[in-house]
Amino acid sequence: MAERRTSRTRRPPQRQTAPRRRPRQPKAVEFKPDKKISPLKTLRWTYHQRMRILKWTLYALTLIIAIVVQDVIMSNVRFLGATTDLPICVILLITLVEGIETGSLFVLFSSVFYFYSGTAPFAYSIGIVSFFGIFACLIRQMYLSRSKTTIVFCAGIAGLLYELGIFAMGIFLGLTRWDRIPVFLITGAINFIVMIPLYSLICKIGLIGGNTWKE
Repeated sequence: MAERRTSRTRRPPQRQTAPRRRPRQPKAVEFKPDKKISPLKTLRWTYHQRMRILKWTLYALTLIIAIVVQDVIMSNVRFLGATTDLPICVILLITLVEGIETGSLFVLFSSVFYFYSGTAPFAYSIGIVSFFGIFACLIRQMYLSRSKTTIVFCAGIAGLLYELGIFAMGIFLGLTRWDRIPVFLITGAINFIVMIPLYSLICKIGLIGGNTWKE
């Protein structure tokens, strides 16, 4: 009986288990936050994009210089009561050089800037120069080949029509008289002549970054 009791009371030997290892805590060095990088440093311009930005910057500077020269110098120089309209010459030439897709947007925004610069006669000049600029650009691309002669000719005709449109609107608003129509015609003719040398400058700027117009 004693043997049975001892056999019953004996417990089987327990397996020795290895002590559990605590997970290794990561060092603080392994979780350093990423360095803050300015978004301007990651913004990379391609060569073509930089040239396009340069071209439109020079276009804007040309228009601003034309407005300043017109207000300061050319407004005091008159021939038979008429003077030049340099901002209109620049706007129309750039519109014709860039083509209908880009030129139509340019003539709209530049005419608004031209009006708020204080040089334009009234707010209706925005619509007049935009209409004749886009119309001349469409006629040039539809019926004429691209050349210096056709661009200057269409821009000159658009400039003359612009002066007549300003005259008609002035008559309608009671701001001018019928006997002043020769002054507007002479202004349009002077603008036509001024566009001939001015085209070389606009064309040189337009070639920066390559030709983007499509015929």
